[in-house]
Amino acid sequence: MAESLAELQRLYREAEQATEVYNATEEQLKVRRAEAGRLGGELAKARLSLHDSRGAAGRLARQQYQGSTGISPYVRLLLARDPQHALDQGHVIGRLARERADTVGRLVSGERKADALARKARTALDAQLTLAARQKKERDDVRRHLADVEELLASLSAEQLAAVAELEKDGVARAQEKLVASGALGPPGEDREPSAEGAKAVRYAVRQLGKPYEWGAEGPASYDCSGLTSEAWGSAGTAIPRTSEEQWARLRRIPLTELRPGDLVVYFPEAGHVAMYLGGGKVVQAPRTGEKVKISPLASNPVLGAVRPDPGSGSLRRQAPVREPR
Repeated sequence: MAESLAELQRLYREAEQATEVYNATEEQLKVRRAEAGRLGGELAKARLSLHDSRGAAGRLARQQYQGSTGISPYVRLLLARDPQHALDQGHVIGRLARERADTVGRLVSGERKADALARKARTALDAQLTLAARQKKERDDVRRHLADVEELLASLSAEQLAAVAELEKDGVARAQEKLVASGALGPPGEDREPSAEGAKAVRYAVRQLGKPYEWGAEGPASYDCSGLTSEAWGSAGTAIPRTSEEQWARLRRIPLTELRPGDLVVYFPEAGHVAMYLGGGKVVQAPRTGEKVKISPLASNPVLGAVRPDPGSGSLRRQAPVREPR
């Protein structure tokens, strides 16, 4: 049973790590899709403007051809009966010439802009297609890991599965006792108050209890581990990275002794799993495939460290108004 549990934990860990890689690519793909869409819209506008400029240039060319007499404006001025009238006409002709020059300038500028945008749009689309192909490969990788989990589970009887679950529960209990006894969580019973945003994030996460884990899911019907934490903090008005690896890499790290509700606890050396601290040595998490969002001991997995999404926010206790003593 110990061997089966170790193998299951390894497979679950690999599946979750593959899920987080898939999630990271999905986030990049969202950015690329938005960029390709923006460039496509700008290119369409540029081409419409270019079409109008070409039409205006064509009309000028026809007018110039139809109005051409082959007589120099200077000769017209010398032969005119009313020189002042001829000069006035010259001003008009000059203005028309400038307008024609502007039209030609817009045409040339429009062609250059359209060409540049077309190249950028093509590059963005190529990058999007490359990411989409990579995401498909990563999706297949997740499914392969999950198939390995299912194969191992299918090889165990109901009694063996129960024994494995009990063995895992005992292991988590021992790890939690060891963590608390080490003082890594600070003195017992001295939980810090959350920030206002942290309290909102915790309320959101707790409302999701009982919803199934699903890899790549961001709610509202199901979640994966980082989908739950990112959506919870998003509901509190603080945008954080989508994946556990990015949450560990980009959010401010704090010691476990400073944990307050709403902080995120990150697990495994590769930061492949994340949960939200509730206080009292407990976390709320979307654990893995086949399970539901639940409250667990903080030491339910090997702890890498903790991060705080809102390091600049004081606790609710500190934010509360001070009352004058009676």
